[in-house]
Amino acid sequence: MNSPVRAYQAVGGDPVFIERGEGAYVIDPDGKRYIDLVGAYGPLILGHAHPEVVAALQRQAAAGSSFGAPTEAETRLAELVVDNMPSVEMVRLVNSGTEATMSAIRVARAATERDLVVKFSGGYHGHADHLLAEAGSGVATMAVPGSPGVPAAFTDLTVVLPYNDVASVEAIFSARGSQVAAVIVEPVAGNMGVVEGSDAFLGALRRLSEAHGTVLIFDEVMSGFRLGLGGAEERIRIRPDLTCLGKVIGGGLPLAAYGGSARLMRLVAPMGPVYQAGTLSGNPMATAAGLATLGQLVVDPPYVRLDEAGARVQAALEESARLSGLRLTVNRAGSMLTPFFTVGPVVDYASARAADVEAYARLFHALLDRGVLVPPSQFEAWFLSTAVAGSAMDGLLSAVRAAMSSLSTV
Repeated sequence: MNSPVRAYQAVGGDPVFIERGEGAYVIDPDGKRYIDLVGAYGPLILGHAHPEVVAALQRQAAAGSSFGAPTEAETRLAELVVDNMPSVEMVRLVNSGTEATMSAIRVARAATERDLVVKFSGGYHGHADHLLAEAGSGVATMAVPGSPGVPAAFTDLTVVLPYNDVASVEAIFSARGSQVAAVIVEPVAGNMGVVEGSDAFLGALRRLSEAHGTVLIFDEVMSGFRLGLGGAEERIRIRPDLTCLGKVIGGGLPLAAYGGSARLMRLVAPMGPVYQAGTLSGNPMATAAGLATLGQLVVDPPYVRLDEAGARVQAALEESARLSGLRLTVNRAGSMLTPFFTVGPVVDYASARAADVEAYARLFHALLDRGVLVPPSQFEAWFLSTAVAGSAMDGLLSAVRAAMSSLSTV
């Protein structure tokens, strides 16, 4: 396995190997088809092998796969990001969300001449050493508190606070505000399962960051272009200083970005002294897929119908759980959702981890048996695509109801 969650250790059984994808479906080597709610963990908002994306990749492959030189496509993709993300005036393309977040933090530290970074429990911002403290995603799934090989000196510069806890944020700024270079947060968390930041929480982050000269970084690697053309920041009407993007902007290929105010981004080499580089940054194949994907989203925004599809899946989960006498809370933001087998709201990492992960594993296999593939971890988001929201919806809802009903007899 090249990424740990794929090993199915959290749900048991042997992992499904995928041979190809078609629209709403993935197909294994034996030809069995599954409605796909993994969606490569977020990038495939248009579904698998969308004709426009395939055609763009074919054209670019024939023209060359990498040059190590500027291309017009890089600039056009950057323009699409700047035109649609409200806070982004300049942007730098990189290869992964990890690169985007670590680079944004480097810029923040350079701009403030401070070292301390504040993050939140359950927030996964890539596998950079200083960000693995109390992380979500695979770290939560594997029940690893951090990772061997990370020096304590690195995480000593990281303060971890409870998500959605205004009082703890106020306390850290009161005690150490002059030392905090950056606050990094998922405005809609997806790496402890889906948990939305409250208006009070995100508003406090913006207010306190401004008051103390701290750089506020929104990690929108999942939510950028997923919840709307302007991401979560358009939805919540709060503007960060820097934004990290990934997944959807690469259309399924390795591509991410960080951007924000021109004042901060001009610190990045070659314009400024903050070094960051990458041989494959802005790779022509990735930018071709990204341009094709974003082009479709801009021409025909699918967000209303994706939200409606998400609401239908949520309702099917909740209603069938009620009929089966199961305790279930479903958190949803647009086309991202997570069912938690627990009573009461899931608002932070502690309440997410209180969910019954064994019940989730049973749901995973019940859905898999009925031809639906969801993430093999309680602490990941389910993603709907425009393909799933189309002709696959009836089959998906029927499978969800049957799978939930089967759990009541266990």
